[in-house]
Amino acid sequence: MERPLVVGVDGSDGSLTALDWAVEEATRRRLPLRIVHASLWERYEGALPSFTTQRPAGEIEAQHIIASSEQRARQLSADLQVSAVTVADEAVNALIEESQAASAVVCGSSGRGMVKEHLLGSVSLAVAGRAHCPVVVTRGEQRNIRGMSHRVVVGVGEADEAATAVRFALREAEARGCELVAVRAWRSPQHPTDSLGALDSGARTYGDQALGVLEEVLEAATAAHPAVPVRRASLEGPAHRVLLGPSVEADLLVLGAVRRQGQVGLQLGRVSHTALHQAACPVAVVPHR
Repeated sequence: MERPLVVGVDGSDGSLTALDWAVEEATRRRLPLRIVHASLWERYEGALPSFTTQRPAGEIEAQHIIASSEQRARQLSADLQVSAVTVADEAVNALIEESQAASAVVCGSSGRGMVKEHLLGSVSLAVAGRAHCPVVVTRGEQRNIRGMSHRVVVGVGEADEAATAVRFALREAEARGCELVAVRAWRSPQHPTDSLGALDSGARTYGDQALGVLEEVLEAATAAHPAVPVRRASLEGPAHRVLLGPSVEADLLVLGAVRRQGQVGLQLGRVSHTALHQAACPVAVVPHR
C-alpha cells in the first residue's frame, strides 16, 4: 500500500496554499492524501458543566477546519483518495508522528505582509528539521507554487549524503514531466600573493571538481529515470546563497538533510535554513540517515 501524502492544516491562508499544493501533488503521484489538523481544545477548554448543551468553541472550530479542508480537497480532485483527521496534540508533534508512515509531509509558510519572504512558521521549521520523511514547505511566489516554471532544482552536497535528495528530485521531475537542474556550489580559496592566472587555474580546478561530484551522484540515479532531462550547474559561491538564484525559476527546490542518530532538536544546516526562509519556490527537505 502506498504511503499517503500528509498535509497539515490550521485554517490559515498558508495552510490552504499547502492543501492545494498537496492535492495537486497527490493527484500527480497517485498517492492517497491524509489531511491532519492538530487541536488541543479539550485540554484548554475542559469539560463543560453537565447542565449545558453548548458545544465548546474549540471543538466547533476544529471540526470546521477539518471538514472544510476535506471538502476543498475533494472538489479540487474528485478521484483523489482523501482522509481527514483531527489529532489531539501539538501541531509539531502530530506531524512528526505522521511522518513515520508518510511519503512526505506538506506544511504552509506562515509569513505575512511586506516581510513574508523572511518569515517562516515555527511549526514548518520544526517539522522540516525533525521529520522522518521528506517535508515540503509551500513558500515563494505564486507562479512557482503553481508549477509554472517546469523545472525542479536539487542542491547537491557531499556525494555520500546527496543521493536520497537526488532520487526524490528525479521522481518529482518525472512526475511533473519537467527538467531537473542539479546544482553544486564551490568556493576557491584566494591568497593575496597568487597571480590572476593562478587564480583562474584554481577556479577551473574547483569548478571541475564540483562537476565531478555531480556526475558521481547523478550517474546511478538518472539511470532509473531516463526520460528526465538533467542539466548540471557548477556555481561559485556559498551554497546557502547560490541556490537562491535557481529557485526563482523553479517549481521546487530539493535539499538533503542529515539526521544524526541520538541528536535532538532541529537538524537543519545553513543551506536548508536559508532556503526555507528565502527561496522563491516551495522547498523540499529530504532526510538522509
